[in-house]
Amino acid sequence: MSQGSRPERIGEELRQELSQLLLTDVRDPGIGLITLTRVKVSPDLQVARAYYSLIGDAKAKAETKKALERAIPFLRRQIAARVRLRRVPELFFQFDESLEKQDRIEQILLDLKKEREERGIADEPAVPDAPEDPS
Repeated sequence: MSQGSRPERIGEELRQELSQLLLTDVRDPGIGLITLTRVKVSPDLQVARAYYSLIGDAKAKAETKKALERAIPFLRRQIAARVRLRRVPELFFQFDESLEKQDRIEQILLDLKKEREERGIADEPAVPDAPEDPS
């Protein structure tokens, strides 16, 4: 068994458990409709960083972050009861900006494509002319 696979397996198990807990057991109204995108566990299994996404403005993001931080002690106790680990990792929540960045890049690419179509530029890259044979 490789060293890197255990933190990944535990991260996925924690993601599933945390998702279920947030959906069914955490009653904080500050937590909006969130999706846990991944949980990264440190190689020593001491720290788990849960990345989440949500639909909402900056105010909703701030409220959700505060509510998640309030829920950490409860979540750790529940994880201790549900997941077989010697020690439950310290838990941190972090907004997953990769999805927003991905959406932004996709929008830029769509805008570029539209602009090219408006200018009548083909999508295929231009093929340079073959050099003339000097013989």
